[in-house]
Amino acid sequence: MDNIPLGALIAALIILILMSAFFSASEISMMALNRYRLRHQAKAGNRFASIVMKLLERPDRLLGVILLGNNLANILASSITTIIALRYFGEPAIAAATFLLTLVILIFAEVAPKSLAALKPEMVAFPAGWVIHKLLYIAYPFVWVVNWVAAQFLKLFGISLGKAEQSELSMEELRSAVQEAKRLIPKTHQDMLIGILDLEAISVEDVMVPRGEIEGIDISLDSDEITARLTRTNFTRLPVYDGNLDDIIGVLHIRKVLGLIKNDELNRQTIERVMASPYFIPEGTPLSKQLLNFKANKRRLGLVVDEYGDIMGLLTVEEILEEIVGEFTKDTLGKPTEVLQQKDGSYIITGGTNIRELNRSMGWNLPTRGSRTLNGLVTEILEDIPQAGTSLKIGDYNLEILKTRGTAIQAARIIPQQSAPESP
Repeated sequence: MDNIPLGALIAALIILILMSAFFSASEISMMALNRYRLRHQAKAGNRFASIVMKLLERPDRLLGVILLGNNLANILASSITTIIALRYFGEPAIAAATFLLTLVILIFAEVAPKSLAALKPEMVAFPAGWVIHKLLYIAYPFVWVVNWVAAQFLKLFGISLGKAEQSELSMEELRSAVQEAKRLIPKTHQDMLIGILDLEAISVEDVMVPRGEIEGIDISLDSDEITARLTRTNFTRLPVYDGNLDDIIGVLHIRKVLGLIKNDELNRQTIERVMASPYFIPEGTPLSKQLLNFKANKRRLGLVVDEYGDIMGLLTVEEILEEIVGEFTKDTLGKPTEVLQQKDGSYIITGGTNIRELNRSMGWNLPTRGSRTLNGLVTEILEDIPQAGTSLKIGDYNLEILKTRGTAIQAARIIPQQSAPESP
């Protein structure tokens, strides 16, 4: 060592500090990579991404070679610094040299490269992965020994090393990822993706047309009455029942009876001949599953039944699609027709308005658990049929009952808290 020139020692010291910086940056960049983006790049044919993915499958080997190189560089740097201090300044300078080297390593081999790697993980990890991949082959015997000893130590605590498990996003984590990708996904597409994720948490009862609003054809009526109803309807498909809505016998497509009406051949027999068999949906079925069931059964309309087989409501593919893409029919203000905005910032809303549609169109957060309509929500909270003039507060919303009829609310006024006038 005494024969090595000072310039060579300083050059070796600089190289070792750069090596330490390389391994430090490599470690942080590998851990900071977006695994899903990395997997996509590897599938797209990015060679460097494939190498890094292979390294990350065995993090024990990856960390083994990184830490081996990092510690070796730091120890050799410390030894060279000690030699320089002893040769030119004597033993008293060793402490000062150690402090100076610690400061240099901390700044140039730890903080700076690790900060860069955390900010630009791909820029650092891809070229570093290629180098580490080669080093792993060279130093594999030593890395294997180190990893084996470490594995035996961890086994004492019941931990077994192996391939890294592929991390999977939960539903809520995936929702957060979509919501945070604002710059990458247009708002409309973002809302649609969130709508798809919400399908799992929504059942058919939440979006079905209630039993009382189902429009169908009573086949027990005379032909003239049936013809009149068919010509007045705004729907393409109608359930057909015999006297009672619980006695559904089929589903009729209007297009199939236009010719019968034109030729004055519409009667019970011809309707039964052209109608399709009814399709029933058990209550509690998630919308995501029902959408797949519609596709598998090649159906667009189903009747929701309870555990006793009684009809609860009607569901179409359109209702499910509207949960994803929003309402197909809206007024010019983009609000449901059941909502009328007042000059004082309040809203007049009919009692049968669907709460989910109201929240989606108005950006509100009224409770959706249990009740599906505003009328149901109020009666559930009050546990009574309210009278006109009754006021209550639901979350951040002040609500006043304006008009009732029988057991149902006809109209109510909702004042969002931010719009409510301040008390004097």
